[in-house]
Amino acid sequence: MDSGTHLVMGIALGGLAMVDPVVANHAPTTTAVIAGMIVGSQAPDIDTILKLRSNAVYIRHHRGITHSIPAVILWPILITGVLSIIFPGANLLHLWLWTFFAVFLHVFVDIFNAYGTQALRPFSRQWIALGWINTFDPIIFALHIIALLFWAFGANPVPTMFTLYGVIFIYYIIRYLLQKSVKQAVLNTIPDAERIILSPTSRFFQYRVAANSSLYHYVGRAYGRSITIYDKFLIEPLPESPEIKAVMKDPNFKTFVSFSPLYRWEVSEIEDDLIEVRLIDLRYRSNNRYPFVAIAHLTQDYKIVKSFTGWIFSEDKLQKKLVI
Repeated sequence: MDSGTHLVMGIALGGLAMVDPVVANHAPTTTAVIAGMIVGSQAPDIDTILKLRSNAVYIRHHRGITHSIPAVILWPILITGVLSIIFPGANLLHLWLWTFFAVFLHVFVDIFNAYGTQALRPFSRQWIALGWINTFDPIIFALHIIALLFWAFGANPVPTMFTLYGVIFIYYIIRYLLQKSVKQAVLNTIPDAERIILSPTSRFFQYRVAANSSLYHYVGRAYGRSITIYDKFLIEPLPESPEIKAVMKDPNFKTFVSFSPLYRWEVSEIEDDLIEVRLIDLRYRSNNRYPFVAIAHLTQDYKIVKSFTGWIFSEDKLQKKLVI
């Protein structure tokens, strides 16, 4: 989920924690637990600072080790230790338990996005991405805001938050059933599809569609069970050419390939006698563009002049990234 949703979830979980008599009836513990829920709901996303190093480092590691099993264990211990100093007298056991719940829930809900997490590390580096919920889901965010407003205006936080998460639980089931229905509709449209990737958008019934058959990549959009295919590309394996061999040693391309399960490639001659190699992720088509790419410019003797990977929504901005 996005940071804003994690924030309102943290506050709402602070209200839910009032079901615990130790939290509800002991002021230092109340304050510490609410702080712990808010911090715990944000902590795994501290890896966002990796953007300061490079897009490649960020993409390769975001939602990786900070969302792993060891991290889920260590974050609550670290947060509890810090908050015990800030709020002396707080019950450490209950502070740790509720903070652990907040951290765990952060990682758990991220699994339902199309981006996913490496939540099973160190046992597996596989990305778990169920694709039921968009990274920002306006319905989930709005439900939290409504529940928090009820709390702010005097409603008992315990039944308010239990109702909130009961509704959200039902909403997740509906999203699962909708995704299953859309996937069947894609199969009806592309009977020979061997792999289907659905990425939910912020609009309830709309999904981005990327699929493979044995011969073609298909890219489209679903509105409920209505499927529109926008692009169809012949599947061409990466050639064993000198320029491809050169770029596949580049960190930006290594990151792209490790992250993207479905992409196509282009090689072209451009100005200044340079060769351009581009890998294009097919999952994120938006406004007739494919914004997630890896691109490199090489000299005629296959030395990389400049490379980049990330989300760019205009060709002008992309080319500016490649200016030496």
